[in-house]
Order: sequence, then structure tokens, then C-alpha cells
Amino acid sequence: MKTLAALGMLAPIWLAAGCDGAPARPTFEDDLAQITAFNERYLQSINEEDIATLSNLTTDGHVMLPPNREPVVGKSANDAMNGGAFERYNFSETWTPAETVIDGDLAFQRGTFTTVATPKGEGDRLEINGSFMRIYQRQPDGEWRMTRDMFNSATPLTRS
Repeated sequence: MKTLAALGMLAPIWLAAGCDGAPARPTFEDDLAQITAFNERYLQSINEEDIATLSNLTTDGHVMLPPNREPVVGKSANDAMNGGAFERYNFSETWTPAETVIDGDLAFQRGTFTTVATPKGEGDRLEINGSFMRIYQRQPDGEWRMTRDMFNSATPLTRS
């Protein structure tokens, strides 16, 4: 009985100290660092035309909303679109996040990007500057994956 009473007195202390057995939630700074590292891997994969890594960094239900096109729904459709682009162009892309909001297992990020697409054959070099909005989802293993991707062009398409 004394043991039970002692445990009853300690329970509020354990709960207040976060010892309730639930894993501690990452801090905003930890999540932001993970999303920043994710973005670095994603950009590297674009610039190196690494479609396998790009695919692994998206959810199965990934939806891309590209400008002037129908939505690209699902990982396989996204992979096909990226594969077609990589057949025709070499890419150099940069992102500058302006805002990141993290709420539990979902996060969104807004920012600007520049993409330079140099044709592998005949054609003009393309430079696109624009804005993006991305939604990330934390997976059961704690890793972040992109689940939605929307972007537009802020300036007319230039060819050089």
C-alpha cells in the first residue's frame, strides 16, 4: 500500500517532467533543420537528375500543380513527368524559402525559386523565376516527405 501511495505521489511529477512514456515531439528548430536538409537532398536530386531519390522523397499520393497544366497526381505520374524533363534538359535549380509553418505532422513552405533548363539537344536555354508552395508530411519513421507541390512563374519565360 505504501508503494502504491508513493507511485501516486510521483505520477504528477513524471507527467510534468514529460515522463509519460510518449516520445518527445521535435522542436520547431529540429523540424526546420530536417526540412532544410530534405530540401537540400531534393534540389541535389533535381540538379543531378536522380529520379530514384526524387521519387523516394515524395509520398505515394504526391500531387504537383505545375503552371499551365493539369495536376500531376501520384508518385508514378510525377516520376514520369520528371523523367521526361530530364531526357530533354539539364537543370540548375535554387530555392529561397520565405516562410515555413510546422503544425504536428504537416508543414508548408512558401518561397521563390530559379530554374535554368539547358537543352540536351537543339533548343533555347530557359530561365524561370517564380514562387512555390510545398506541403510536407512527417512519416511514421519521423522523416519528412513532400506531399504537395505548387509553383508558378513570376516573370515571362526567357530564352537565351
